[in-house]
Amino acid sequence: MLTLATTSPGEPEIFASLQGEGPSAGMPVAFVRLSRCNLACVWCDTAYTWHFEGDNRPHRGGETFERKANQVTLDVADVAARIAALRQKRLVVTGGEPLLQAGALAELLELLPDMSVEIETNGTVQPPARLDIRVDQYNVSPKLAHSGNPADLALIPERLDAWASDPRAFFKFVIAAPGDVEEVLALQRRYRFRPGQVFLMPEGTDSATLRTREAWLAPLCLEHGFHLSDRLHIHLYGDTRGT
Repeated sequence: MLTLATTSPGEPEIFASLQGEGPSAGMPVAFVRLSRCNLACVWCDTAYTWHFEGDNRPHRGGETFERKANQVTLDVADVAARIAALRQKRLVVTGGEPLLQAGALAELLELLPDMSVEIETNGTVQPPARLDIRVDQYNVSPKLAHSGNPADLALIPERLDAWASDPRAFFKFVIAAPGDVEEVLALQRRYRFRPGQVFLMPEGTDSATLRTREAWLAPLCLEHGFHLSDRLHIHLYGDTRGT
Protein backbone atom coordinates (compact mmCIF):
# COMPACT_ATOMS: atom_id res chain seq x y z
CA MET A 1 0.00 0.00 0.00
CA LEU A 2 1.06 3.57 -0.70
CA THR A 3 -0.13 6.67 1.16
CA LEU A 4 -0.67 9.56 -1.23
CA ALA A 5 -1.61 13.22 -1.05
CA THR A 6 -4.91 14.22 -2.58
CA THR A 7 -6.08 16.80 -5.09
CA SER A 8 -9.55 16.70 -3.47
CA PRO A 9 -10.93 14.38 -0.79
CA GLY A 10 -10.44 10.78 -1.90
CA GLU A 11 -8.68 11.66 -5.18
CA PRO A 12 -4.96 10.81 -5.25
CA GLU A 13 -2.52 13.39 -6.55
CA ILE A 14 -1.44 11.53 -9.70
CA PHE A 15 -1.26 13.72 -12.81
CA ALA A 16 0.60 14.58 -16.00
CA SER A 17 2.36 17.92 -16.29
CA LEU A 18 5.65 19.56 -17.15
CA GLN A 19 8.41 19.22 -14.59
CA GLY A 20 8.76 22.70 -13.14
CA GLU A 21 12.11 22.57 -11.34
CA GLY A 22 15.68 21.36 -11.50
CA PRO A 23 17.57 19.60 -14.28
CA SER A 24 14.44 18.13 -15.91
CA ALA A 25 12.46 21.40 -16.04
CA GLY A 26 10.14 21.54 -19.03
CA MET A 27 9.99 17.79 -19.59
CA PRO A 28 6.55 16.14 -19.87
CA VAL A 29 6.18 13.70 -16.98
CA ALA A 30 3.73 11.82 -14.82
CA PHE A 31 3.73 12.92 -11.19
CA VAL A 32 2.76 11.00 -8.08
CA ARG A 33 2.79 12.88 -4.79
CA LEU A 34 3.19 10.79 -1.66
CA SER A 35 2.10 11.93 1.79
CA ARG A 36 4.08 12.32 5.05
CA CYS A 37 7.42 14.03 5.74
CA ASN A 38 10.10 13.71 8.41
CA LEU A 39 10.98 17.42 8.19
CA ALA A 40 8.86 20.55 8.62
CA CYS A 41 9.90 23.49 6.45
CA VAL A 42 8.22 26.68 7.58
CA TRP A 43 7.72 27.78 3.95
CA CYS A 44 6.68 24.34 2.59
CA ASP A 45 4.22 24.73 -0.30
CA THR A 46 2.85 21.19 0.15
CA ALA A 47 2.10 21.38 3.87
CA TYR A 48 -1.09 19.42 3.18
CA THR A 49 1.15 16.33 2.93
CA TRP A 50 2.27 16.52 6.57
CA HIS A 51 0.87 19.42 8.62
CA PHE A 52 -2.19 17.59 9.88
CA GLU A 53 -4.42 18.46 12.81
CA GLY A 54 -2.49 17.97 16.05
CA ASP A 55 0.92 18.63 14.43
CA ASN A 56 2.42 21.53 16.35
CA ARG A 57 5.50 22.00 14.15
CA PRO A 58 5.55 25.59 12.87
CA HIS A 59 4.45 26.60 9.40
CA ARG A 60 4.11 30.19 8.25
CA GLY A 61 0.62 29.61 6.85
CA GLY A 62 -0.59 28.55 10.29
CA GLU A 63 -3.10 26.15 8.72
CA THR A 64 -3.40 22.52 9.70
CA PHE A 65 -5.10 20.02 7.43
CA GLU A 66 -7.59 17.27 8.05
CA ARG A 67 -5.77 14.00 7.48
CA LYS A 68 -8.79 12.13 6.10
CA ALA A 69 -9.40 14.73 3.38
CA ASN A 70 -5.75 15.17 2.39
CA GLN A 71 -4.39 11.64 2.54
CA VAL A 72 -5.48 8.44 0.78
CA THR A 73 -4.04 4.92 0.90
CA LEU A 74 -4.15 2.82 -2.28
CA ASP A 75 -2.95 -0.57 -3.39
CA VAL A 76 0.36 -0.37 -5.26
CA ALA A 77 -1.13 -1.99 -8.36
CA ASP A 78 -3.91 0.62 -8.42
CA VAL A 79 -1.35 3.43 -8.27
CA ALA A 80 0.68 1.82 -11.08
CA ALA A 81 -2.40 1.53 -13.28
CA ARG A 82 -3.30 5.20 -12.75
CA ILE A 83 0.24 6.26 -13.64
CA ALA A 84 0.35 4.04 -16.75
CA ALA A 85 -2.96 5.53 -17.93
CA LEU A 86 -1.26 8.93 -18.20
CA ARG A 87 0.91 7.53 -21.02
CA GLN A 88 4.11 9.34 -20.09
CA LYS A 89 7.65 8.06 -20.46
CA ARG A 90 9.01 9.61 -17.27
CA LEU A 91 7.76 9.47 -13.69
CA VAL A 92 8.50 12.00 -10.94
CA VAL A 93 7.88 10.80 -7.40
CA THR A 94 7.51 13.70 -5.00
CA GLY A 95 6.05 14.46 -1.60
CA GLY A 96 6.28 14.97 1.32
CA GLU A 97 9.32 12.71 1.61
CA PRO A 98 8.89 9.77 -0.80
CA LEU A 99 11.69 7.66 0.66
CA LEU A 100 9.70 7.19 3.87
CA GLN A 101 7.67 4.70 1.79
CA ALA A 102 10.63 3.10 0.04
CA GLY A 103 9.43 -0.50 0.25
CA ALA A 104 6.06 0.11 -1.38
CA LEU A 105 7.67 2.56 -3.80
CA ALA A 106 10.06 -0.16 -4.97
CA GLU A 107 7.05 -2.41 -5.63
CA LEU A 108 5.46 0.39 -7.66
CA LEU A 109 8.51 0.91 -9.86
CA GLU A 110 8.76 -2.83 -10.51
CA LEU A 111 5.28 -2.57 -12.07
CA LEU A 112 6.44 0.31 -14.32
CA PRO A 113 9.67 -1.10 -15.79
CA ASP A 114 9.61 0.98 -18.97
CA MET A 115 9.41 4.38 -17.27
CA SER A 116 12.44 6.45 -16.38
CA VAL A 117 12.17 7.63 -12.80
CA GLU A 118 13.26 10.62 -10.80
CA ILE A 119 12.68 10.97 -7.08
CA GLU A 120 12.51 14.27 -5.22
CA THR A 121 13.91 13.91 -1.70
CA ASN A 122 15.11 16.04 1.18
CA GLY A 123 18.23 13.89 1.30
CA THR A 124 17.87 12.53 4.84
CA VAL A 125 16.76 8.96 4.03
CA GLN A 126 18.88 6.24 2.42
CA PRO A 127 17.11 4.45 -0.45
CA PRO A 128 17.25 0.64 -0.14
CA ALA A 129 18.90 -1.31 -2.97
CA ARG A 130 15.60 -2.70 -4.28
CA LEU A 131 14.41 0.83 -4.94
CA ASP A 132 17.72 2.44 -5.80
CA ILE A 133 18.33 0.14 -8.77
CA ARG A 134 15.20 1.50 -10.48
CA VAL A 135 15.90 5.23 -10.07
CA ASP A 136 17.46 7.24 -12.91
CA GLN A 137 17.71 10.61 -11.13
CA TYR A 138 17.54 11.96 -7.61
CA ASN A 139 16.61 15.60 -7.03
CA VAL A 140 18.08 16.12 -3.57
CA SER A 141 16.94 19.25 -1.75
CA PRO A 142 18.86 19.65 1.54
CA LYS A 143 17.15 22.15 3.80
CA LEU A 144 19.05 25.28 4.81
CA ALA A 145 18.73 27.11 8.13
CA HIS A 146 15.86 29.33 6.94
CA SER A 147 13.69 26.23 6.53
CA GLY A 148 13.38 26.10 10.31
CA ASN A 149 14.64 22.51 10.55
CA PRO A 150 17.47 21.72 13.01
CA ALA A 151 20.68 21.00 11.11
CA ASP A 152 21.18 17.66 12.88
CA LEU A 153 17.90 16.47 11.35
CA ALA A 154 18.12 18.13 7.94
CA LEU A 155 21.82 17.87 7.06
CA ILE A 156 23.03 14.36 7.85
CA PRO A 157 26.74 14.07 6.95
CA GLU A 158 26.77 10.41 5.88
CA ARG A 159 23.76 10.94 3.66
CA LEU A 160 25.18 14.06 2.02
CA ASP A 161 28.49 12.26 1.46
CA ALA A 162 26.61 9.45 -0.30
CA TRP A 163 24.52 11.78 -2.46
CA ALA A 164 27.58 13.81 -3.46
CA SER A 165 29.24 10.67 -4.80
CA ASP A 166 26.16 9.52 -6.75
CA PRO A 167 26.25 10.72 -10.39
CA ARG A 168 22.45 10.49 -10.54
CA ALA A 169 22.02 13.07 -7.76
CA PHE A 170 21.44 16.78 -8.36
CA PHE A 171 21.23 19.24 -5.48
CA LYS A 172 18.43 21.80 -5.46
CA PHE A 173 18.69 24.46 -2.76
CA VAL A 174 15.77 26.73 -1.93
CA ILE A 175 17.05 30.31 -1.59
CA ALA A 176 15.07 33.03 0.19
CA ALA A 177 17.79 35.65 0.72
CA PRO A 178 21.25 36.30 -0.77
CA GLY A 179 22.93 35.18 2.46
CA ASP A 180 21.54 31.66 1.96
CA VAL A 181 24.04 31.17 -0.87
CA GLU A 182 26.90 31.39 1.65
CA GLU A 183 25.43 28.36 3.39
CA VAL A 184 25.33 26.50 0.07
CA LEU A 185 28.98 27.39 -0.56
CA ALA A 186 29.95 26.04 2.85
CA LEU A 187 28.12 22.78 2.13
CA GLN A 188 29.76 22.57 -1.28
CA ARG A 189 33.21 22.90 0.28
CA ARG A 190 32.42 20.29 2.92
CA TYR A 191 30.84 17.70 0.64
CA ARG A 192 32.61 18.55 -2.61
CA PHE A 193 29.45 19.01 -4.68
CA ARG A 194 30.36 19.52 -8.31
CA PRO A 195 29.06 22.92 -9.52
CA GLY A 196 27.17 21.17 -12.31
CA GLN A 197 25.26 19.23 -9.67
CA VAL A 198 23.97 22.33 -7.88
CA PHE A 199 20.78 24.25 -8.68
CA LEU A 200 19.70 27.36 -6.78
CA MET A 201 15.96 27.99 -6.77
CA PRO A 202 14.15 31.03 -5.38
CA GLU A 203 11.62 30.38 -2.64
CA GLY A 204 8.18 31.64 -3.59
CA THR A 205 4.70 30.60 -4.61
CA ASP A 206 3.82 33.43 -7.01
CA SER A 207 5.46 34.75 -10.16
CA ALA A 208 6.20 38.21 -8.79
CA THR A 209 8.16 36.86 -5.83
CA LEU A 210 10.08 34.41 -7.99
CA ARG A 211 11.04 37.08 -10.52
CA THR A 212 12.13 39.51 -7.81
CA ARG A 213 14.38 36.93 -6.21
CA GLU A 214 15.74 35.66 -9.52
CA ALA A 215 16.95 39.20 -10.27
CA TRP A 216 19.56 38.94 -7.49
CA LEU A 217 19.96 35.15 -7.57
CA ALA A 218 20.99 34.98 -11.24
CA PRO A 219 24.20 37.00 -10.75
CA LEU A 220 25.11 34.80 -7.78
CA CYS A 221 24.68 31.71 -9.95
CA LEU A 222 26.98 33.27 -12.54
CA GLU A 223 29.53 34.18 -9.90
CA HIS A 224 29.70 30.73 -8.36
CA GLY A 225 29.01 28.49 -11.37
CA PHE A 226 25.65 27.16 -10.19
CA HIS A 227 22.53 26.47 -12.24
CA LEU A 228 19.48 28.67 -11.73
CA SER A 229 16.21 26.80 -11.36
CA ASP A 230 12.92 28.56 -11.95
CA ARG A 231 9.56 27.18 -10.76
CA LEU A 232 7.87 26.84 -14.14
CA HIS A 233 4.66 25.33 -12.80
CA ILE A 234 4.01 28.41 -10.63
CA HIS A 235 4.11 30.68 -13.70
CA LEU A 236 1.89 28.29 -15.68
CA TYR A 237 -0.66 27.17 -13.13
CA GLY A 238 -0.17 29.09 -9.90
CA ASP A 239 0.29 27.44 -6.52
CA THR A 240 -2.27 24.68 -7.06
CA ARG A 241 -2.47 20.96 -6.50
CA GLY A 242 -2.25 18.49 -9.36
CA THR A 243 -0.12 20.76 -11.58
